[in-house]
Amino acid sequence: MIVCDPGPTIRRLRQRHNRENCDIMSVLPQVLRLRRRGPFCPCRKSPMSAAQRWGAAMENFGFWAVAGGLVVAVAALMLRALSRPPEGQAAHPDLKVYRDQLAEVERDLARGVIGADEAARLRVEVSRRLLEADRALQGAAAARALPLLPVAGVVAVLLAGGAGIYWHLGAPGYPDMPLAARLAASDTLYRTRPSQAEAEAQAPAPAPVTPDAQFADLMEKLRAAVAARPDDLRGLELLARNEALLGRNIEAARAQEHLVALLGDQATVEQHLTALEYLVVAAGGYVSPQAEAHLTRVLTTDPRNKLARYYAGLMFAQVGRPDRTFEFWEPLLAEGPADAPWIAPIRAALPDVAERAGLRYTPPDAKGPDAAAVAAAGEMSAEDRQAMIEGMVAQLEGRLMSDGGPEEEWQKLFNALSVLGQPERVAAALKAAETAFAADPAALERLRAAAGAAAP
Repeated sequence: MIVCDPGPTIRRLRQRHNRENCDIMSVLPQVLRLRRRGPFCPCRKSPMSAAQRWGAAMENFGFWAVAGGLVVAVAALMLRALSRPPEGQAAHPDLKVYRDQLAEVERDLARGVIGADEAARLRVEVSRRLLEADRALQGAAAARALPLLPVAGVVAVLLAGGAGIYWHLGAPGYPDMPLAARLAASDTLYRTRPSQAEAEAQAPAPAPVTPDAQFADLMEKLRAAVAARPDDLRGLELLARNEALLGRNIEAARAQEHLVALLGDQATVEQHLTALEYLVVAAGGYVSPQAEAHLTRVLTTDPRNKLARYYAGLMFAQVGRPDRTFEFWEPLLAEGPADAPWIAPIRAALPDVAERAGLRYTPPDAKGPDAAAVAAAGEMSAEDRQAMIEGMVAQLEGRLMSDGGPEEEWQKLFNALSVLGQPERVAAALKAAETAFAADPAALERLRAAAGAAAP
């Protein structure tokens, strides 16, 4: 039931310990590998085999009986439409002319214009021509009608192809899943999801880290000291940090959790966030109920904490709520900064998350120069490099002035203009930012402080 494989060893999220370890960002592609079948939940079972799908489909015999009846009815209609002669021969102009001539003969006879013998002769002649025209028309229609056997073959191929496409791309055997049912299934999945201990038992073991002899000896002494004094706050903090350095994520999580428990309400947001990270990494990328308790504490204290918002989106992705994941991750992508470790995986995952949530979403263009531009800048002269920098700043300035942007980008613009020695442009940019953030007094105050710091 574990959500994913932690993947290769890479640098941790915030790199605050300056070490290599299992990083939740490395597991995001596996966590968000969206299937066409089943609820949005990376911890569900693997897709059914053909035999399993057949067995599940047979459980819904009523549905298949109705579907089979519809297939037969559609096949019959298609055969009838393709094999019968084209309509419209009754309106052929020759037939209409001959029928009008017969009516004219009757009228002339009634008025006494012609005699009975002449009328009889005309009737026979016109009727003979009418029958010949009708016979010729029927023969031509029969020649244009498609033969039954090829038509039946085409219909069979079309219907069989449609059934095959549905069997491959559809979800035979799965019941109808209206929105209310999907929300109820997500709620059940949320309430019955595995505990931290169950997740840790199934998580793949991290790559072993072999410390040097001196560090190993120090760690043994530290463990013994904490065992002798289990409520030593400094000892627990050091133990959690260094166990994580060695890839002993479960032990690191236990030590950090004990530290937070001892501190109680005095525990900081950073300490709760550290416990959350250790728990998630120890569970192989899974946000357990135990980890969620720390997540809730962080977001209650600091609702704008970006790392906590990332983990909140990850948790909702794991319990079948892509709509909630989108609510957390889409603003994170817009806020940046561009070099934050969660930006690249969120950018890659959001289109699929939006599709599963039924939302229209167009990913924003990635900002910043590519590797080729950086390499080219290294070969430029000082004057050319200055011109390139001014061009990039002007591009950022133009985009923010016309389209607006997140607070961080306005602050970057203030700093860049200050470096270029453009106080007038800083003032103009601040005026535009004040208009854009008029409804957010806190952000407006920060922007004014940033612009004031950037002013000479």
